[in-house]
Amino acid sequence: MHVPDGFINAPVSAAAGVVAAGAVAVSLRGARRELDERTAPLAGLVAAFIFAVQMLNFPVAAGTSGHLLGGALAAILVGPYTGVLCVSVVLLMQGVLFADGGLTALGVNITDMAITTTVVAYLVFRGLVKVLPRSRRSITVSSFVAALLSVPAAAIVFTLVYAIGGTTDVSIGKVATAMVGVHVLIGIGEAVITALTVGAVVAVRPDLVHGARGLTKPLKLKVGGELVDAPAAAPAAVAARSHRKVWVIGLVTSLVLAGFVSFYASANPDGLEKVAHDEGIDRTAKEHASADSPLADYGVKNITDSRLSGGLAGVIGVGVTVVAGTGVFWALRRRRTSDAASTEVRAQEPVA
Repeated sequence: MHVPDGFINAPVSAAAGVVAAGAVAVSLRGARRELDERTAPLAGLVAAFIFAVQMLNFPVAAGTSGHLLGGALAAILVGPYTGVLCVSVVLLMQGVLFADGGLTALGVNITDMAITTTVVAYLVFRGLVKVLPRSRRSITVSSFVAALLSVPAAAIVFTLVYAIGGTTDVSIGKVATAMVGVHVLIGIGEAVITALTVGAVVAVRPDLVHGARGLTKPLKLKVGGELVDAPAAAPAAVAARSHRKVWVIGLVTSLVLAGFVSFYASANPDGLEKVAHDEGIDRTAKEHASADSPLADYGVKNITDSRLSGGLAGVIGVGVTVVAGTGVFWALRRRRTSDAASTEVRAQEPVA
């Protein structure tokens, strides 16, 4: 659903850029509260995984494909504020390095694919978790429904943006019908990927899943014939639980998906591309400013073997995304630690 340059006029693109910048600023502050010793090392990996899975277009209808948007997955794994940042990092890397999604449309893409999907998915997820029994199965089911609804929600937001700032004279009713229809089907794929991923992590390390916090019941000890809660684990003991194995498995999986499995992805246009072609929206599309990038269109320039070219581009993309994402999230984590230390120092200062 990457919107290219030329689909949306300059004033609306600028307004979407302001909305996106404001949401990212709010998310930077919110992520400082979400990131801790468990999630900070993994947030960059979540961004890299989303980048890798977005390369795996799957067929959804005759001549149409879809791919993961990732907002629901990121929000549930690392929190809604951090989730917005994860998807935003992916969109930035795709736009700058791979000419995927227009640079003038970056604000539109962040508003649509990062903010809308994350907010809708997390609200649906939290609502379901509150009414369903607190169990691993409920987390997985809630993830499925949240992801499913987040994709057509993004399609509706794109249609609204296009109704305000579209650069072609087309029937908005037809655009809305086509966009929502095909993205409901894409949402099913999104839901399956999200539920499988969240379910797999919850099964082995529920403490790493933001949406599953509180899922593990406290241990009970029998004292004087009565069951009482066991003392909470010391922070040092919690910190000692290494995330290295999960991180390595996630990174290797992302590299394999982007570097090898992506070669077998569907070559059909995705939902937005198909609708844009059928309805004539793509008449005003402009050439991407990074069209001459060495990695444009997810291939390495001057490498003629398509399998090798695409695989290398995918590996490079995963590497750049995990480095950029990890750098951002570690900086936020360090800022939170620094702020907490400053607050503690001020609290201990004698009052004059």
